[in-house]
Amino acid sequence: MLENIVIQSDEEKRLREILGSKNDPESERLKRFLNMPDLSRTPGNPLNELIKRLVNLPEFKGFDIIKSPEIVATNISFDIFNTPLDHPSRSKSDTYYVDENHVLRTQTTVMWYYHLSDDQIKKRIKNNETIGALSYGKVYRKDEIDRHHMNIFHQIDGWYLVPRSQKVIDIQDLQNVLVKIAQAIFGNHIKYRFNEDVFPFTDPSIEMEIEKDGKWVEVLGSGVVHKKVLRNLGIDPEKYTGWAFGFGLERLAIVSMDLPDIRLLWSNDERVKQQLKLDNKYKEVSKFPPVVRDISFVVNKDFVPNDYFDVIRDIGGDLVEQVELLDKYENAKKFGEGKLSYTFRVTYRSIERTLTNEEINRIHSKLEERTETDFAGKIRRE
Repeated sequence: MLENIVIQSDEEKRLREILGSKNDPESERLKRFLNMPDLSRTPGNPLNELIKRLVNLPEFKGFDIIKSPEIVATNISFDIFNTPLDHPSRSKSDTYYVDENHVLRTQTTVMWYYHLSDDQIKKRIKNNETIGALSYGKVYRKDEIDRHHMNIFHQIDGWYLVPRSQKVIDIQDLQNVLVKIAQAIFGNHIKYRFNEDVFPFTDPSIEMEIEKDGKWVEVLGSGVVHKKVLRNLGIDPEKYTGWAFGFGLERLAIVSMDLPDIRLLWSNDERVKQQLKLDNKYKEVSKFPPVVRDISFVVNKDFVPNDYFDVIRDIGGDLVEQVELLDKYENAKKFGEGKLSYTFRVTYRSIERTLTNEEINRIHSKLEERTETDFAGKIRRE
């Protein structure tokens, strides 16, 4: 399973070197994220097994496998893909910015741009040939902290373009492919359904849901490639048409194995790793007890919870299982104008060992310190 198109980005190399020379908290954070392993390329990991099942489907025979940069220019990440200026993904509270014009890859959909930048693909387009590609790997988005979400996760994207003179792609063509994907992952007897959806880069768009334990779970987003996006990519939409899909690998792995905690996918505990097999229902190796701590503080109204969650991750690492907002309110008489009071409950739990109160007290004390220094917060102890 080797990539046959690996994009070498001088810009990414330069930005990584600049990051490497910095030691401020945000740069250290970004370096740590970029250095984390790509589980979709880690042999033995269920995300890698998912990839193998998908890239080997007959429907993708002849498709290019692309490895694209993880640091991407904002115009490539957003503008080309028809993302509105006020879209949340452009916000620094949702996306990791390396500098004003570059971000950590928020989705593997950016491979569309890199695929069409390849000289051989340009020739095939010029010769009015069909093209198809798959791309997978780590993506980065600021997110809440709980057992089913991480700010670093993995996606796979696929697309297929065909000259209109040969065929006009419609939703049914796409649905046929999505069914094969679902069956490859969940078995031929999986129940599924399609719903209309909205994405900036496809029109029309659909989502796919599967039935799991009597509940419908969304697993895939997809659609017909938007004409405006084709134009932005230098393709004449009157000559070409195509479908595209993209989805997170963790969600499918969690559903397949009934995983109770997304952190298990990163575990090095052999007792855990032996169980991480697709279609195998996970059984708890040992449920270690949680240690819960609350933190209350007063901050300015421009406080961004997603930025705070990053600091919690910095300090607590993979010992943080969940962060819940318990309380949020303003009281100008008590706290002053333009101030808000927050109370968060942090649940610490290791998936590999029992935590001690002493070590969690140390971690939580550091969190209080960073709340004061990084967010000008005033800790409330009453």
